[in-house]
Amino acid sequence: RTMSKANGGPLAWNGSDRVLAEKKSNGIFNDPASVDGARNESRRTRKLVLSGMIFALALVLSIVENAFPPLPLPVPGVKFGLSNIAVMYALFFLSRGQAYSIAVLKSLFVFMTRGLIAGILSLSGGILSLTVMLLVMVLFRDKASYTAISISGAIAHNTGQFIAVSFIYTGMYLWAYLPVLLVSGVIAGIVTAVLLRFIIPAFERLRL
Repeated sequence: RTMSKANGGPLAWNGSDRVLAEKKSNGIFNDPASVDGARNESRRTRKLVLSGMIFALALVLSIVENAFPPLPLPVPGVKFGLSNIAVMYALFFLSRGQAYSIAVLKSLFVFMTRGLIAGILSLSGGILSLTVMLLVMVLFRDKASYTAISISGAIAHNTGQFIAVSFIYTGMYLWAYLPVLLVSGVIAGIVTAVLLRFIIPAFERLRL
């Protein structure tokens, strides 16, 4: 801190000293309510920034997966659901509200880029998947592993999309596809759980 004498008088304060003195005189540093308010505001800001980063990661994973060739399965459009890794992290380590918000925003992105039906399928699968994973976490608590929760969510995701397709295409016989969707849900759940374990350290660094 720079201080200097002026006309033989007491040491003169620079601009930062004067601001600090004014804050102290106003009781800003001594008021617990002000300190708590600043801390809460900081937490809200960090929470918002982290949610935005995880949502952006979900979009990137979705775009990357869409660039891959389709899986050789009799049911078209079956994917591993890599973007669900970000949603799962939000559910496990942030909050339920943030996880649902990211899922809804991801569905809106799908709607804007791939059309109405794709957006409906993404929303129906994402909401049912999150709800089932949340129920598994509540019912089994610490007994449920990441893999079990992920498989439950992936199966629910495919089931939600199957239900939505059944309402959209009422004249089609779709029940023959359900076993394939269930098996692919198990595989997708295992894949996303394994990838999540590798990505968790990187996500944890983002929380600092």
